[in-house]
Amino acid sequence: MKRYYFALALLGLASHAFAQSEADALRFSRTQFGGSARTQAIGGATTALGADVGNLSGNPAGLGLFQRSEFTFTPGFGLANTKTSGLGTSVSDERNSLHVANLAVVLANRLPDDDHTSDWRSGALGIGFTRTNDFNTQFRYSGAVDDRASVYQRFREPRIDTTAIFRQYDRDQYYDLDALAYGALITNVRANGEVYIPTALQRAGVITQSGVVTSSGAQTQFDIAYGASYRDKLYLGGALGIVTTRYNETRELTETDADPTTSFNSLTQRDEDQFRGSALNLRIGAIYRLSDWVRLGATVHTPTFGSQTISYTTSLRTTFSPALRLTNNQTTAGENVAIEPGEFSYRLNTPWRASGGVAVVAGKYGFFSGDVEYVDYSSARLQDDPNDDFNDNFDIENQAIEENYRPAVNVRLGAEGRFDVFRVRAGYARYGDPFANSDFDRTQQFFTGGVGLRQKNLFLDLAGVYTKSDRFYQPYTLASDLQPRVQVQNNRFTTTVTLGVQF
Repeated sequence: MKRYYFALALLGLASHAFAQSEADALRFSRTQFGGSARTQAIGGATTALGADVGNLSGNPAGLGLFQRSEFTFTPGFGLANTKTSGLGTSVSDERNSLHVANLAVVLANRLPDDDHTSDWRSGALGIGFTRTNDFNTQFRYSGAVDDRASVYQRFREPRIDTTAIFRQYDRDQYYDLDALAYGALITNVRANGEVYIPTALQRAGVITQSGVVTSSGAQTQFDIAYGASYRDKLYLGGALGIVTTRYNETRELTETDADPTTSFNSLTQRDEDQFRGSALNLRIGAIYRLSDWVRLGATVHTPTFGSQTISYTTSLRTTFSPALRLTNNQTTAGENVAIEPGEFSYRLNTPWRASGGVAVVAGKYGFFSGDVEYVDYSSARLQDDPNDDFNDNFDIENQAIEENYRPAVNVRLGAEGRFDVFRVRAGYARYGDPFANSDFDRTQQFFTGGVGLRQKNLFLDLAGVYTKSDRFYQPYTLASDLQPRVQVQNNRFTTTVTLGVQF
């Protein structure tokens, strides 16, 4: 690779290009309700309800209300739509996915009604997995930004010293975005160490910027739970959850300039991140039957303790028109450089969760159920993994978690009407904004509904969940805080079908 200036002495050490952030801690802490189509159709409001496979990932005490053993299988289909604004142009996109939302078996054992040998009337062991987070989405953005708010300005503000840039360039092994910009011929360095944009590539005025962000994957929780009934009045339960995380994200940012007075034509930065993780949590819960009509429920979820492994890479591609002339009188139409693929591990502790609920059961006519959940997102913590060579105490990230996030209250409501063998269901859930200081509402809303059919030992349920949530996206940060901000409106429709058999 050729440069249009002679490099200085090579000193210093390269640093990691990828940094774990508070945004990732929130992403893996803000889970959603899941389970069978029945659970989803009533907005996940099962804390006080019981006798539902949704109790596996919710309140395990509800297993004590099972009268018979049950097996369920729930496939699903999701369609995510996004609409972005903020750069002067509104852009829409969509992404769909097929998945298995839930698979579970509940083995129930109940004493006959005429057997009074024990006050513990029944118990049930549940085993299954539930999809608790869906990361499949894609959004695009496009518009015009001033040069002082563009990625060029980011390159004028290096995060590492120039000796580290020279060292990476000399070895043709890159670990930082600033060194990539230097290797892609976007930046140069003066004798005093100042990073600047070469005259031939200077831009002014408005620059066209576009990007696409694609994510995929899910969080899935495998549960082993047990619930028991004491005198058919008090129900107690506990569960062990094993959480697996699979998250992939690709971010591509492109800037172009048609100004004939500059050799700059375009640059494209592409980042690829892969998260793989596993973790454990515990849950205990109780349901108390005040009367045949009213039940009260409560459950506590411990933090999910686990580790994540991140694989990452970044590339930077530039094109020049007319071709850029180098100091040796050779020319180049562009460069393509990439960061050395990297990997490191860390530990993440998600927040405690506490839920309370009430269910009003009107016998053969149906029920109404409501939950309130408290989650303190500011209590999530990142920790160093002692088995990884990458050492970081994460003080800065954990301080950002405390300052940027706050406790949130999640509300779930659901109802079911019973008409002979048919069931009609509806629900609503509102998950509070976890951000401490924001003039932008990041509340998540879920509008749910469904139908069901019960016939002897078989049942079939269908549910639809429409989710609305908004977010901000910043492709980079600037010292002036003038970086572009893209508002992303997310709408997702998920439909699930549950086939169940009782035995």
